[in-house]
Amino acid sequence: MTFIEYKSLTPSQQFAYKMKEFFASIPVGLKGFFGGLLKGLKNLGVKFVEGLKGYGSRFSLGDMSTKISYVVMGFGNFTRGQVGKGLAFLAAEIFYILFMVNFGLIYLDKFDTLGNVQSHQEINEVTGRPMMVPGDNSMLILLYGTLAILITFVFIGVYVANTASAYEAEQTHKAGKKNLTLKEELVDFLDGKYHVTLLSLPVLLISVFTILPLVFMILIAFTNYDRAHVPPGNLFTWVGLQTFRDVFKVSEGASKGYTFMELTKWTIVWAIFATFSNYIIGMILALMINKKSIKFKTLWRTLFVITIAVPQFVSLLLMQQILQDDGVLNVIRGYMGLPAISYFNSTALVARVTVIVINMWVGVPYTILQTSGILMNIPEDLYESARIDGATPVVQFFQITLPYMLFVTTPYLIQTFVGNINNFNVIYLLTNGGPNKDEKLYQAGQTDLLVTWLFKLTMDSNDYNTAAAVGILVFIVCATLSLITFNMSKSSRNEEEFS
Repeated sequence: MTFIEYKSLTPSQQFAYKMKEFFASIPVGLKGFFGGLLKGLKNLGVKFVEGLKGYGSRFSLGDMSTKISYVVMGFGNFTRGQVGKGLAFLAAEIFYILFMVNFGLIYLDKFDTLGNVQSHQEINEVTGRPMMVPGDNSMLILLYGTLAILITFVFIGVYVANTASAYEAEQTHKAGKKNLTLKEELVDFLDGKYHVTLLSLPVLLISVFTILPLVFMILIAFTNYDRAHVPPGNLFTWVGLQTFRDVFKVSEGASKGYTFMELTKWTIVWAIFATFSNYIIGMILALMINKKSIKFKTLWRTLFVITIAVPQFVSLLLMQQILQDDGVLNVIRGYMGLPAISYFNSTALVARVTVIVINMWVGVPYTILQTSGILMNIPEDLYESARIDGATPVVQFFQITLPYMLFVTTPYLIQTFVGNINNFNVIYLLTNGGPNKDEKLYQAGQTDLLVTWLFKLTMDSNDYNTAAAVGILVFIVCATLSLITFNMSKSSRNEEEFS
């Protein structure tokens, strides 16, 4: 379609055309995304091979001190006058050896089975009474084994850095230059390498509190860790992809596969309505407040700021109390002679519409504040030119306001959409997933999102492996959609267009 043909369409036809183009471009976006991912993995493999070549060439070209550094870490630095760095590398090697001998190897030895000896009772030879003999703890084996593997990868990186540092010190010495002393290196870490000093602690904390739990959770998805295999009384073991097969398998009665499919549909519907209802209504209200004819603009903005200042869970619990079967609203309806309405427990449709409307109540003020500042920055000349050309307010909105807003707020929309997929508070505090009238749903209600179902699988039924698998699938979908949508948007491709 040419530009002139596109401009001849009505606003609704233009919107339909854009939606058609968007969905048609998704396969191309997926192809580009996974192509880029494969290209990144290929580049990583090339760098790994180059690193191996450099590791081998340093050994063949280096002198005896450098070669000894391949066995005794830090030796090359120590002999070249870099005592502090040499001792640091040696300390890392000693720590790793002691860690693996006294701790790591014990758990790595059982990592392939996650334990063989189950807790059991034996007769005490002295007292003649039965006593409980503790067995292997699969949870600790998985956790500490994962920790040992991650520390091993870190040590490999330090070990390779040790060989590179020894070879570099050798080349500096051969060139007749002086290697940096410990004091000079410390000064450099407060000057030229200050970024390394600042990032060291955050990287360490991220590794301990984010990467390790994330890897641990991913590994749980490949085990049979559920209510029947809870340590330390019972063992669990590796089952491969069986957990993922169960998530997609639909069987008779309440099944995980049926539940996953139904909740996935509702989660997507919820995310779309929760995101765009707040966005559109918030933008319309912001436009109304920003009109020159509206008085008391400061008052209206202040009221919306006050609603944001109230903690979200307080607003949600209050609305839950107002709308429950014997709540304030139904009491008032009774005084008026009207029948009571069960907003959360009658049907799935009523409950779902109710939570979407309440989410608008708590979410629209954020959009108003988000869009108000952007609306003020749209050049007034554009509107004046449009009015001279005879454009109506509706045409001005679709041709000027909405394109500008979408360009600036696309990253915000993506973040909001992903946030609504994982919006735990609204569903859990209002309905707790209810109503529970679909007997085919496994440990879930009809307004449960995948994230609230994941919580129930963990806390109520101890299906930890299923919860981990669902978490992985949600992450993959959210990450893929976010990256593809953002890379296809004008915010990414034409950064300077509205600057």
